[in-house]
Amino acid sequence: MAVSNEELAEIEKILSSDPSVVLAEMRARFPHLSWTRCDASDVIEEPYRSYDRYDMHLLDGEDHCVQVTSEPSRATGVIIAYREAAS
Repeated sequence: MAVSNEELAEIEKILSSDPSVVLAEMRARFPHLSWTRCDASDVIEEPYRSYDRYDMHLLDGEDHCVQVTSEPSRATGVIIAYREAAS
């Protein structure tokens, strides 16, 4: 199931909240999407959106291989890629 514009707006609102609760809240609110957390250095593709402490990448899992996409209409999941806080 693709990510709707309304869901993207809600996801962005949640991403601006406390990063320690983001992934658990996302899984609870959007159970039809797969959710992955990793370090930003693990993802080489350009993020769909960037925030202060993390990037959001969209995943397309419709075909045989999962891949990062910039098309919400193809997204079946989301990667939250955390960056180290600037010192």
